[in-house]
Amino acid sequence: MSSSYEKFQKRRLISSYFSVVLSVFLVLFLLGLLGLFVINSKNLSDDFKEEIVMTVFFKNEATDSVMNAFGAELKMSKFVKSSVYVSKEQAAKEHTDIIGEDFMTFLGTNPLQNSFDIHLKANYIDTENIRKIESRFRANEMVTDVVYDKQLVSLVNDNINKVSVWILIISGILTLVAMILINSSMRLSIYSHRFIIKTMQMVGATKSFIRKPFILRSIQLGLIGSVLAVLALIGTLIYLDSSYPNLGILRDQLMIGAILLGVLLVGILITWVSTFFATQRYLNLRTDDLY
Repeated sequence: MSSSYEKFQKRRLISSYFSVVLSVFLVLFLLGLLGLFVINSKNLSDDFKEEIVMTVFFKNEATDSVMNAFGAELKMSKFVKSSVYVSKEQAAKEHTDIIGEDFMTFLGTNPLQNSFDIHLKANYIDTENIRKIESRFRANEMVTDVVYDKQLVSLVNDNINKVSVWILIISGILTLVAMILINSSMRLSIYSHRFIIKTMQMVGATKSFIRKPFILRSIQLGLIGSVLAVLALIGTLIYLDSSYPNLGILRDQLMIGAILLGVLLVGILITWVSTFFATQRYLNLRTDDLY
């Protein structure tokens, strides 16, 4: 009879530990996915911004030395990600390929101009900075025009700001939910040991002595759940990177490492804090209140 009861208690204990580990794993995995989405959404928005082209056109009088000097200036500029020189002959060939007809045969001349297609860094793709850059280019007396999609720049920045605000709000809510769920799992685990806690207290054990094994066990469970969540996140990252290499999901390895470390620490911290307050609650209860 006692053997059957001990087996029942053992199965019950294992089930309790499993539920805690599973709760920690699922919550931290979802929280980690959100964190990875946040950093990659910034990368995606930056990539989209940097696809916006600013084209600088030059007068026909501009010599090769002028063009070379401007190209060298672009390479030294902190706001330029990349630039490509497009000669008027090359531009004419591209136009011919697009329209399917050589327009210079009936015009008799090439009306196009030499130009630079410039991709700016994402941090400079906003209305104020891009206007300053435009004014700087226009100050060159050999520049005839600076062209870019002003409406697209405004639209991109407005939408990214709105999405960023919502991502922060959702992140905060999910973080709070994660803490509540893990805390609830730990409280339920401690609840099943409330009589043991009170018995130890009645025979003279100090509160810190009683709390210690419960806290150590909860840290172990939190660590197991956190490690499983980290491994699952790494597997997800590898799968997504191999399936969608153009997204560059593994590009920002420092931030990815920080998120994985954060998941590990959050799992340990929340289980430790939850166990501390849960055991403290039952230590302060009267014996009659345990029922």
